[in-house]
Amino acid sequence: QVQVVESGGGKVQAGGSLRLACATSGRTLSSYSMAWFRQTPGKEREFVAHSRYYADSVYADSVKGRFTISRDNAKNTLFLQMNGLKPEDSAVYYCAAKRWAVQRYSDMGSYDYWGQGTQVTVSS
Repeated sequence: QVQVVESGGGKVQAGGSLRLACATSGRTLSSYSMAWFRQTPGKEREFVAHSRYYADSVYADSVKGRFTISRDNAKNTLFLQMNGLKPEDSAVYYCAAKRWAVQRYSDMGSYDYWGQGTQVTVSS
């Protein structure tokens, strides 16, 4: 069993930056593919970024060039550095985990473990 806990959300003005963290426990992060998703009220949870267990990464087009996903396997922590934030980035951000590889990194159903989410609010 893996526990996933997000932190680092908050309020920021447009153009600002935030760094989200996702702490995991139970097994070493190095054997897990990880991802960030986000969700706004009334909308489906959408894919943001994916970190493969062998350290490759993939991004949604909407955040490419602004967000960076990274991991510290020694600390079992995943990060999402968000720069150039826009009001449309406002959402609850969720961390997700799956042991080894996932079939579809942008599909919520590909992940077995989820955190409770952390709120990000970007004002214009």
